Amino acid sequence: VQLVESGGGSVQFGGSLRVSCAVSGYRFSDSCFGWFRQAPGKEREGVGRIDSDGSTNYTDSVKGRFTISRDNSKNTVYLQMNSLKPEDTAMYYCAAPVASYLCSGSWSPSQITNFWGKGTQVTVSS
Repeated sequence: VQLVESGGGSVQFGGSLRVSCAVSGYRFSDSCFGWFRQAPGKEREGVGRIDSDGSTNYTDSVKGRFTISRDNSKNTVYLQMNSLKPEDTAMYYCAAPVASYLCSGSWSPSQITNFWGKGTQVTVSS
């Protein structure tokens, strides 16, 4: 299983970025995926998840600003980030459960038992 994030960068307060996660070696269309982030010295924070039917949910701090989507034809998950704030600065990681049946439970993208990629850095300046 490989998850490869891309698209991070540096933006100013209020700007936008879209990060992508290319997935291989995995039953993509059957599974949920998610994003988590980690800033230096802080714990992992789940950002949100998308289920196989396209339904999503998000942590409160990003609701209304971030959108997760997926393209099953490209085995890719996206995280669109708008109205970015300095507190959004972190390494962003794409995550998948080790088995798709876990998606029906209280699966969180920040769980240490997940598959995840190497991450992409997002930096927001004020």
